[in-house]
Amino acid sequence: MFENLSDRLSKTLKNITGKGRLTEDNIKETLREVRMALLEADVALPVVREFINKVKERAIGEEVNKSLTPGQEFLKIVQLELERAMGEANESLNLSTQPPAVILMAGLQGAGKTTSVGKLAKFLRERHKKKALVVSADVYRPAAIKQLETLATSVQVDFYPSDVTQKPVEIVKSALAEAKLKFYDVLIVDTAGRLHVDTEMMDEIKDIHQALNPIETLFTVDAMTGQDAANTAKAFNETLPLTGVILTKVDGDARGGAALSIRQITGKPIKFLGIGEKTDALEPFHPDRIASRILGMGDVLSLIEDLQRSVDHEKAEKMAKKFKKGDNFTLEDFREQLIEMKKMGGMMSMLDKLPGAKNLPAHVKNQVDDKMFIKMEAIINSMTLSERAKPEIIKGSRRRRIALGSGTQVQDVNKLLKQFDEMQRMMKKMRKGGMSKMMRGMQGMMGGMGGMGGMFRR
Repeated sequence: MFENLSDRLSKTLKNITGKGRLTEDNIKETLREVRMALLEADVALPVVREFINKVKERAIGEEVNKSLTPGQEFLKIVQLELERAMGEANESLNLSTQPPAVILMAGLQGAGKTTSVGKLAKFLRERHKKKALVVSADVYRPAAIKQLETLATSVQVDFYPSDVTQKPVEIVKSALAEAKLKFYDVLIVDTAGRLHVDTEMMDEIKDIHQALNPIETLFTVDAMTGQDAANTAKAFNETLPLTGVILTKVDGDARGGAALSIRQITGKPIKFLGIGEKTDALEPFHPDRIASRILGMGDVLSLIEDLQRSVDHEKAEKMAKKFKKGDNFTLEDFREQLIEMKKMGGMMSMLDKLPGAKNLPAHVKNQVDDKMFIKMEAIINSMTLSERAKPEIIKGSRRRRIALGSGTQVQDVNKLLKQFDEMQRMMKKMRKGGMSKMMRGMQGMMGGMGGMGGMFRR
């Protein structure tokens, strides 16, 4: 996420953060580079101008000169201005109304609006314990209604049936009546999209808005369209009172222009980020955390939240007790850890949130691929329970059987077993030698994982 912008800014700011003294010249030179990085990331020009002016104004003033570490103070200013450009703080959904709270979803075709309805319904059910009803008023796109019905089933929320022969306003009125009758907390309405902003579409969605009087009107927009995303959101906002934005396909956006432009151009907050195709790939938007990620400082708070939400606490407690007792860490334990990591979005998602992860050697980052861990899990799944408990019994014929069962090569099985042997040794060191040995072991593991990546590259 935002890799190109992050890499450019990290390299540019690295040159100035170590300086003991800042001059107007080296501040201007750095800001020139920052300006180029933002423009290449497709951030809207007015946003870039304001950002650079604000940073320059604060950096050349008393604030930096009085600091004992002016380079670090400059970095702090850049971070704060990035946060300010994106909205400073998370703005959560406003559901404080007499139920049902109506959420109207708007957007262009192909932006991921229907998928976002399903993700949002799941988010509200799981994290806020809300009883949600979803309905589709898209009577134009083939299979749109069926798509939402399938999504609703998969995320375990109720779906209000509609039909292409009905008028959109009639559909939403009857869905609202149903939501009131059956005491739903939230009604989420999916509307029709178009390939571009047109009068007919806007008139229809205005009629729907008037019929529902929603407490939230969210605009769904594709992050990969860059500053065009902000301009489209602005066009919608001129005819529809938007309350916020869902920025989708962020996992495919290496630039970040949309995230940095939307708030300033539309005046509306980004409320959620769509970060993948899975139904749980929806994150509340925290400007401070995103700014931290962009500057290569990680996002520890989000990582902790992921852990609290995804990790099976009973299994984690069991593992901790086993570790304290000095029992062996088995391949079955390793398989359990791979499953838990997958629940959190995989290794790449975790690395993205770890401070300093951007400083890992390129060959390690390139090779720590989530596909590698999927194959590792497949190899362990092909073993018997006794083999997982005592990997030393896995000799020639067993290795061939495991490779055949997992669709890998014998050398892949050999390398996994070698890597696992190193992990076991590291666990023993951690038990005996405390934190310093653990850190050395972890450092070795990262290098080892880089090597493991090579084993699965074809």
